Parts: sequence; structure tokens; C-alpha cells
Amino acid sequence: MTVIGLLIIAIGAFCQSSSYVPITKIKNWSWESFWLVQGIFAWIVFPVAGALLAVPEGHTLTELFTQEQSFNIAMTVFFGILWGIGGLTFGLSMRYLGVALGQSIALGTCAALGTIMGPLLINLAFPEQHALEKLTTAVIVGVAVTLVGIAVIGRAGSMRTATLSEEEKKAAVKDFNFPKGIAIALLAGFMSGCFNVGLEFGKDIHFADSPAIFNALPATLLVTIGGFITNAAYCLFQNNRNNSWGDYRKKSLWANNIAFCAIAGALWYSQFFGLSMGRGFFETGGTMDTLAFCILMALNVVFSNVWGIILKEWKGCDRKTIITLVAGIIILIASAFVPKLLQ
Repeated sequence: MTVIGLLIIAIGAFCQSSSYVPITKIKNWSWESFWLVQGIFAWIVFPVAGALLAVPEGHTLTELFTQEQSFNIAMTVFFGILWGIGGLTFGLSMRYLGVALGQSIALGTCAALGTIMGPLLINLAFPEQHALEKLTTAVIVGVAVTLVGIAVIGRAGSMRTATLSEEEKKAAVKDFNFPKGIAIALLAGFMSGCFNVGLEFGKDIHFADSPAIFNALPATLLVTIGGFITNAAYCLFQNNRNNSWGDYRKKSLWANNIAFCAIAGALWYSQFFGLSMGRGFFETGGTMDTLAFCILMALNVVFSNVWGIILKEWKGCDRKTIITLVAGIIILIASAFVPKLLQ
């Protein structure tokens, strides 16, 4: 059963890592315009559709949003808002540090803190739930192995950068600023990890007779609503600042751009749809369940780099760099199985 759950999460991670491919097909829209439109699909349309799968016959989704659950609902949306900030600052970390270092620090922080913060904050809010018991030795080792794998891939990225000429380096990271970049990368990772914290607060927001594989989908909807609030506010601000409102009036582009935004949104949402389904095959509250978010982040890094290989982004690198990259990918894949072996 564990292998099935991991396979489903892996499929979701692959879809997420592929979600930026359709965006390249969007024509003559500014970043803020296509980001807002794909966000409507990724953070509203498909999460609503997913959450409806968790509603048994004879019930409605709104029945879950009760006064008794008001605190958990508010906290789930709140951490979704914080996660939205993480998404916006993620790109800045790569602007100031470069892709390899920025991505490694941000995703490493996200994977680690996203796994650990949930039980810590739940323990503060509900000490009677003994949430800290989830942070077993196997969980800590799993997080540590993930961090090692991401660090090795980051090293491979640094080795690749070292082969570039000074002109190419300047073009790749022209705004390099280590102190500012480290601060932003840590902030991006911390905020992005809030997605899993939101899921922890929303873990009981589901129907008792809902299939286990769909239990996390209502909470996922609440988190993505929070993220949409943050991103929509920023995109609309940029529309106004850059005077890019005219993008939405280009009717000849609607069919193409909305279609590819929808595809990108569906692929992006697949990671958390897969996360919910995959966790349904794990023991509730067990090691694999606790580490599921960390595993998802690790596999996102794996498939992102696989896409990099397919798209020949690593072309021209020496053998040592490729070996380091492959070693990092292998470590990340192993991180999904090591905790189970330690149980």
C-alpha cells in the first residue's frame, strides 16, 4: 500500500514539474496577467472540483464550514495566505542567488519546515493532541536525507555555473546579492512550507464517511483560496502599475491563452490532488503520512531536474557535474523510502 501511495504522489510531482511547459505557449500577455488567470484554475476551479469529490451523496461542501470548525478554517486560510507570499518571493531568491543555490535553499527550507512546523504549531494550539509525537526519529532522518539530496543537486548547479564564462555568469545572475538572496530564499522556503501547516490545521475538515484518499481535499481548497488572495492582490497591483489591463481585452488570444492557463493550472493542482490520494494509502498520523509533504517537495526537485536534462539545460557539463546531479536525484528518491525502512 505504501508503494501505491508513493507512486501517486510521484505522478502528482511529475505533473507539477511539467506545469510550466504550457505557460510557454501563452502569447502576448504580461506575467501578471497569465499568472492571475492560471491561478484562477490552479487555486480555485480545480481545488473546488477536487473538494467536491470528498462530499458524499446527500451532503454539500458548505456543510463542512461550521462554527465548530471556524478556528481551523481561519488558520487554514491564513497559512494559505502566507504560502502565497512564499510563491511570490521564490522567484526573487533565484534572481539574487541563481537557480541552483536559490532553489536549493528555498525548497530545502520548504521541505524541512513544512514538515516540522505543522506538528509544532498544532501542539501549541491543541496540546491535548500530542502532535509532537509525529516527529519520530524516522521522520527527522527522512527530512535530513531530503536536505542532503537537495544540497547535492544545488552543488551540481554550482558546478555547472562554474563552467560559464564571466559574461555568462553575469547574464545568468546579474543581480547577485548573497545576503539579500539568503534572506529572501529562507523567507520563501518558510512561507512555502506554510502550505503543509495549513493542511495540518484543516486535517479534520472532512466528512466522516468520505473516502480517505479525498479527506485532505477540502483543506487543500482552503489553503489555495488563501494563496489566491495573496497572488491575485499582487497581480492586480502589477496590472495597475504596468498598465497591462489591455491584456484581458485581446479577444483573439482568449482561446489559446485561457486553454494553456487551464492546462497549467490542472497540472499544478495535480501535485496536491496526488498528495491527498497518496496519503490515503498511508497510516494516518504515521511516519509516511507525516513525511508526505516533504516527499512531494523532494520529488518536485527530482522531476524539475529531469525536465532540465530533457530540455538539455545540462548540455555541455562535464562528467563530474552530471554524476553529482544524478547522485542528488538518487538521494532524493531514496529519501522517500528510508523512513519506511527505519520503522
